[in-house]
Amino acid sequence: MTEVTMIEIRKTIASSLGTAFGIVIGMIWTQVVLSAFATGGIPLTATGGTWTQWSYFVITAIVVTLICVVAIVMIGRWGGKT
Repeated sequence: MTEVTMIEIRKTIASSLGTAFGIVIGMIWTQVVLSAFATGGIPLTATGGTWTQWSYFVITAIVVTLICVVAIVMIGRWGGKT
């Protein structure tokens, strides 16, 4: 029977969490782009708003992206410990 080491467990967890945060980043930026189209009068799936509301959405997306990237880096370092 194969023995699973703590290093392998950390790498697997870090990889999974990094992927999850990457998906969150992709999902929020998808909504930013869709809302920009809707705000510009080209509704695809998101409801429209004003350009001010959209700019707040962009700022929120940037903050979430930065938090997720920092988390990905920290988790990657934790998962890479030997």
